[in-house]
Amino acid sequence: MRSTRPKVLHRLAGRPMIRHVIDTALQLDCDQIHVVIGHGGDQLRQALGDCPVHYAVQHEQNGTGHAVAQALDQLSHDKVLVLYGDVPMIHADTLASLVARVDEQHMGLLTVTLEDPTGYGRILRDDEGRVRAIVEQKDATASQRGVRECNTGIMAMTRSQLKRWLPQLSSNNAQGEYYLTDIIALAAAEGVTVATAEPRDSLEVEGVNDRAQLARLERAHQRRMATRLMAEGVALTDPERIDVRGSLTCGHDVEIDVGCVFEGDVVLGEGVSIGPYCVIRDSHIGAESEIASHSVIEGTVASGLNRIGPFARLRPGTHLAVRAKVGNFVETKNVNVGEGSKINHLSYVGDASLGHDVNVGAGTITCNYDGANKHRTEIGNEAFIGSNTALVAPVTVGSGATVGAGSTISKDIADGALAVARSRQVNKADWRRPAKSKTEDQ
Repeated sequence: MRSTRPKVLHRLAGRPMIRHVIDTALQLDCDQIHVVIGHGGDQLRQALGDCPVHYAVQHEQNGTGHAVAQALDQLSHDKVLVLYGDVPMIHADTLASLVARVDEQHMGLLTVTLEDPTGYGRILRDDEGRVRAIVEQKDATASQRGVRECNTGIMAMTRSQLKRWLPQLSSNNAQGEYYLTDIIALAAAEGVTVATAEPRDSLEVEGVNDRAQLARLERAHQRRMATRLMAEGVALTDPERIDVRGSLTCGHDVEIDVGCVFEGDVVLGEGVSIGPYCVIRDSHIGAESEIASHSVIEGTVASGLNRIGPFARLRPGTHLAVRAKVGNFVETKNVNVGEGSKINHLSYVGDASLGHDVNVGAGTITCNYDGANKHRTEIGNEAFIGSNTALVAPVTVGSGATVGAGSTISKDIADGALAVARSRQVNKADWRRPAKSKTEDQ
């Protein structure tokens, strides 16, 4: 990866690859998950801090068999499933089928048949089709390299089988490493049947060794998400140009234009329309709302029938009541916008509460930060805030009050009152504008 970050922490669909693997394992109702860490282990512990996992440390990288051996003493379950942190697209049902084949007379091995098996370990079967061994590419003969059935590395066995076989592994191979795959031959020699299964799609078992492979899986993952969304009734202008980096839940008749990115947990109600190139993160957008192009929305709840954007930025803590509108080049943060209220353009409203049917003119800002603390602005129902107004918090604008354009408001305004706080205009007739002398021009 040519990176200081451990490979398994590189992101697929907004999350580290290993998080995808752990989430899939959790779907199997497993008793425990053990993560074998080595170089960059501290970064992994930090990234997985909220995951219910145990750690085993591999101080020297001596192969996959050696890695699994580091967790051997911690294992207390009847069955063991071995997964890889850089194989993020495996399906839970594929793994469940594999684990179901395991008992003391059977171990499970996930294989895949590839058009081009270069680089993969090959599955060697006897004349009766039984798996006898796996040979790595570097150790394979010419005829063995012609085999197209390949090892994915994913396998399952009982704990007692693993404890018998791991100590018998040898590093007598081209890499000088302890291959976990060598337990296949040990199982066969012992008379344990190697029960194989294959994934529905080879992408499930495709690993990542460089950024090009990661980009390939990213697009495959996004195509998978787009296909699911369309099957659920979502209209995508171009399925190749959507990125879901988390959970996206949609009601009926949702429309999503090109270039949109959804991060975290996002819910779109029925009839929501998302314009091109929007970014929506951890937000709930209510039914029949319209998000115009290039809007960035985070930590927001829009109740429905809302109009947002274009080029709006809604920051965490924004709550829009029904029919509230936030227009172009408006930024909000930690604000409650009442039913039917409008902040149409070129304004910043933060740490504020707006009643219903408030109109906020262009260029208005709430001055909410004094350099040390945040303060709130309260605006009553049906208030009218003229353009280019500065509301210096803490301050209250009463219901039905009007603020003249260009005002700086630092005192509370009573209900129904007019406030104008600006310098008196002075016009001077026959005034001469200063001009440069001809000498200065030269």
